[in-house]
Amino acid sequence: MSDLIERYKQAFSRLSFESHQDGVLEVIFDGPGLNAVDEATHTQIPAIWPMIDQDPEVRAVLVRGAGKAFSAGGSFDLIDRQIEDYDVRMRVMRESSDLFYNIINCSKPIISAIHGPAVGAGLVVALMADISVAARDARIIDGHTRLGVAAGDHASMVWPLLCGMAKAKYLLLTCREISGEDAERAGLVSLTVDRDDLLSTAREIAGELSDGAQEAIAWTKHSLNQWYRQNGPMFDASLGLEFLGFGGPDVAEGVAAHRERRAPMFRRGAAS
Repeated sequence: MSDLIERYKQAFSRLSFESHQDGVLEVIFDGPGLNAVDEATHTQIPAIWPMIDQDPEVRAVLVRGAGKAFSAGGSFDLIDRQIEDYDVRMRVMRESSDLFYNIINCSKPIISAIHGPAVGAGLVVALMADISVAARDARIIDGHTRLGVAAGDHASMVWPLLCGMAKAKYLLLTCREISGEDAERAGLVSLTVDRDDLLSTAREIAGELSDGAQEAIAWTKHSLNQWYRQNGPMFDASLGLEFLGFGGPDVAEGVAAHRERRAPMFRRGAAS
């Protein structure tokens, strides 16, 4: 397994990797700012899934965060770059699209172990994993509208399917934080456990899938993900609307309010 880990480390320097079970690759968000996703990390997260899909040594993937969080979402330096530079904005939009579709099309089962804050691009991976295991006190937040852009990187399409339209609208329009325990109750995650049991539970599930009938598991995942594929145009539209917002005035105010630790003063009566 040491050769396997080394290959991934060389290809994806912004992520960490471990393997504690035969056939199970652990992909770890591991960086400053509670594993915030910077520009380089955002480029690597979508690219890893096709490599895993084609890797005969990997039969299951466990995604987790190092330290006190799963991932605190996109870094504000990256957000600044999107606001200021159209080309960066378009590149990040393409990467966000690739992340969504590459996770769907990866044939290997993906298990997420969610603790602490889970936001932004990290949250995409956490909730689009085939099986999501959350600590009871995990903090799941889609903060798009609080920032001043549409919820488009997965949430507008995926959340209604997971937890129903009424709950999805409440959480996405208000940016309400939801605990791991409440997320399981709503159907947003597969199951919750005590924080001390999180990693062992996720590893047990990953090991079970690694030892299972690989073709049967892969084709079952493929069939279930047709729910996502058939609604691809809905995702594409939501993503486009999100990145349209990065060129507008509300996101600049949202970033400033966050940095200044105050309530944002968004425009009133904006055109829709």
